[in-house]
Amino acid sequence: MPNIAVVILNWNGIHYLEQFLPSVVEHSSQHAEVWVVDNGSTDDSIAYLNKNWPTVKIHDNKTNHGFAKGYNEGLKHIEADVYVLLNSDVEVTPNWIPPVIEFMEEKNMTACQPKIRDFHRKEWFEHAGATGGFIDKDGYVFCAGRIFDGFEKDEHQYDANKEVFWASGASLFVNANAYHEVDGLDEDFFAHMEEIDLCWRLKNKGMRVGACGASHVYHVGGGTLDKLNPFKTYLNFRNNLFILVKNYHQGSLIPLFFRRLLLDGVAGFRFLTEGKFSYTLAVLKAHFSFYAALPKMLKKRKRIRAGMTEPNRAGWYKQSILKMYFLKKKHTFSELDSSDFIR
Repeated sequence: MPNIAVVILNWNGIHYLEQFLPSVVEHSSQHAEVWVVDNGSTDDSIAYLNKNWPTVKIHDNKTNHGFAKGYNEGLKHIEADVYVLLNSDVEVTPNWIPPVIEFMEEKNMTACQPKIRDFHRKEWFEHAGATGGFIDKDGYVFCAGRIFDGFEKDEHQYDANKEVFWASGASLFVNANAYHEVDGLDEDFFAHMEEIDLCWRLKNKGMRVGACGASHVYHVGGGTLDKLNPFKTYLNFRNNLFILVKNYHQGSLIPLFFRRLLLDGVAGFRFLTEGKFSYTLAVLKAHFSFYAALPKMLKKRKRIRAGMTEPNRAGWYKQSILKMYFLKKKHTFSELDSSDFIR
């Protein structure tokens, strides 16, 4: 088995460390080193770790860099063949590491995730990844087991190991050399969708991303930022546009972004009709922030394009997931036509 480092990014999360670190140490230490990268916490996180978990290694970033830069800074100090980026609000299960590593080695996967279930409803899939992520022709992302706010119960319908478009950052296994080769997580994202961008950059170099159904973990979700939060809405809309301008190379960006402008406008109007003015404002702010950052993102796009080899588009959905979900009422992943996915 390769040298593995399970790395938890923590910011003022002593309550999550107390609740979930015991399962991580118990079920990981025989296979991996366990690290906590602290993002400048002002609570007693580091004192708690030093007192109660002497085998857990610590790197102190001294300041809160956000999710992406926080990991990038911490991983500079961690030597391993495989990193496992694990959210602090994840409960792991016995033998959760070996099946993922075996699948990665057998099928030459550069990145991979286990099944991610909801900590509060343990028989159901969780929002952040479920059983692997996909992306539609307009750049909207979804998962096997979770499309928009439609969640499925885990009845082992997605247990088969498979190649996907992106793997969840809640529990992301990634080859360390590949991670650094593509410069890690994009720090301009701050948080949210940075793992999708990372996976797409790996795929633009011909690498493979998978989901392992033989392993599962439980994720609280919204541990550091509530699910229903205008700032999270802002980040998700803005960062989704970031990943498209950086990584979409199948044709011209202009028609794609014209469609997205219209579709995001519909989303903003829907928030308004529901009385969620702050969410409508978040969508508007996301677009203005994106336009301000567009020159920088275009430079990144140029660098990515220069380093592309034979892009791997496996997991790309050739249809509109919005149309399928809202108009055709296909609310589960298994209802989608498998022939509409690139393999």
